Amino acid sequence: YYRKLFTLEILRVCIMRIRKICYVVTIPTTIRSFFMSQLQYLAKHGFDVSVICARDEKLLEDMGNGIHYIPTDIPRGISFGGSIKAVKELINIFKREKFDLIQYSTPNAALYASIAAKIVGCKIRNYHLMGFRYLGAHGIGKSILKTIEKVSCWNSTSIECVSRSNLELGIKEKVFPAEKATVVWNGSTGGVNLERFDYFKRDVWRNKLREELGYEDADFIYGFVGRITRDKGINELLEAFFELKDDSKLFLIGNVEDENTLDKKLWMKAKNHPNVQIHTAVSDIERYFAMIDVLVLPSYREGFGNVVIEAAAVGTAAIVSNIPGPIDTIDAGKTALTVEVKNADDLKEKMMDMKSSVCTNMGTNAVEYVKYKFDSKKLCEKILERKKTLLKISKEVLHE
Repeated sequence: YYRKLFTLEILRVCIMRIRKICYVVTIPTTIRSFFMSQLQYLAKHGFDVSVICARDEKLLEDMGNGIHYIPTDIPRGISFGGSIKAVKELINIFKREKFDLIQYSTPNAALYASIAAKIVGCKIRNYHLMGFRYLGAHGIGKSILKTIEKVSCWNSTSIECVSRSNLELGIKEKVFPAEKATVVWNGSTGGVNLERFDYFKRDVWRNKLREELGYEDADFIYGFVGRITRDKGINELLEAFFELKDDSKLFLIGNVEDENTLDKKLWMKAKNHPNVQIHTAVSDIERYFAMIDVLVLPSYREGFGNVVIEAAAVGTAAIVSNIPGPIDTIDAGKTALTVEVKNADDLKEKMMDMKSSVCTNMGTNAVEYVKYKFDSKKLCEKILERKKTLLKISKEVLHE
């Protein structure tokens, strides 16, 4: 009897061995923007969690106790020498650490980490696919980027797509087979922190920030948040806004990524127009989402569109391109309107529709929609379940 008990206890201890998991990305901003809460949640629930990305002196402090940080230089562009060096370094790290599960995101990090993880024999190689970079390219460049994506997926044992529409697109484009891919819960990378993006603070944030920035309470403000570049639909947004020819305001938040991709006349007009403000990226974006009346995201391509659900959480409706990713962030016609990609005329019509009091009800609907589908706390629970499924941890241990 006692021998049996002892054997069962040994088996239980073996099953409960702390699993080592690692997240690999290129830059620390990706960890801060998308993965911080789930990493902390996984560490809190018994996993030995490590992060690999470029060096950042504050990242370890920001992540808190229980998460290891291994600074590693992973090239962002195409660099043959840098790529070889990155793969070699990752191989050495993976051999040393002996991770049970290695997860990687963003194209370059996914390529190098998937190769290194397969070489060292890691059994669970999970690709968190945040979108398809090749969709914004042309010619030989597009073919190269698509091939890189296929290699990363081929090296992976599982693929988690950031949205349902991207999963369907990946299967259709034969980037990966259907049986290898899934979407965790309702998609998104980190969901929405409803304590930070607090709808009940909307009026306070809105009134105070409008006063700070010189807006009147009655001003109708269209907002854009993201990289200011052609692929985000900035040219179409400016063209549509100037065609409105009314007293509306436009507020752009983000860093200019490549001014050469923007229409020179439109951009110059925007920089000098009294009804247009251009602001660099901010850390308290929740206040700005509350300040604007409508978020406009006319992108050519998106993995998901976190800004849409963040704006929705504070009660701001949106206009989004009818493309994979953003269409998964909304309930079309109830929380947002969709617009044909690269169509300034259609965008102008949808902007006019939003101004005619439609956006108020949509904003209220959006709050409830996000609470139900994208609460970060609930998503963390689902991610924990997913990790345990991949690692084949028993239900008995799961409950313990």
